[in-house]
Amino acid sequence: MRDFHPDDDFASPEEYSPESSPDDFDPGLPNQLLDFVLRSEPAEVVDTDLFAVMKKRRSTRKFSDKPVETVKIDKIIAAADTAPTAGNFQGFEIFYVKSPEKKRLLVDACNFQSCVDAPIVLVFCKNPSRVKFNFPPYVLRKFAIQDATLAAGYSQLAAQALGLSSIWIGMFDEQKVMDILQTDLVPSSLLCIGYPKQSKFPKPRRNLKDLVNVVW
Repeated sequence: MRDFHPDDDFASPEEYSPESSPDDFDPGLPNQLLDFVLRSEPAEVVDTDLFAVMKKRRSTRKFSDKPVETVKIDKIIAAADTAPTAGNFQGFEIFYVKSPEKKRLLVDACNFQSCVDAPIVLVFCKNPSRVKFNFPPYVLRKFAIQDATLAAGYSQLAAQALGLSSIWIGMFDEQKVMDILQTDLVPSSLLCIGYPKQSKFPKPRRNLKDLVNVVW
């Protein structure tokens, strides 16, 4: 599977707009809209203890039918925008899939994982053409997949902080996903988000002594 090239046609989906924006919104002011979304108050209290959020996060495959508030979706997407990227070039794109039909097609593309038909589905794609370094293409592709992965991770933690749950999907047919999204950008992961049907208990993790290798 080759990566997107600047000369390729990029099918632009419907433009995304947050639920609300500042009264004095100026597209020329960097980060004005991003900062506004991050500061806006959600419908419920946000868990601001980062380490508690990390501890509570669990993968969820069964979501309730409760709709996810738009202000929370905006914050989840804004969180991805804050993720660190190579040279701050942000070599990734997010596809916010709203179509029920496309979600059903994605279930097939993701090895028939029914959890992909979730209330919120975000597809993170690599876009190495945004990474403006004078390096070989394989290096730019590496940066792009790192960028997309970090962005998805930030969104996943934001979802947990907002009282939601999620599951990271890495098993999928790249070409099928690209055909569904009508894009030449190669997907790196899908993030499926919603309110969980039930809370989960922590799973055992590796002992830190076994996880860490100290090098002198």
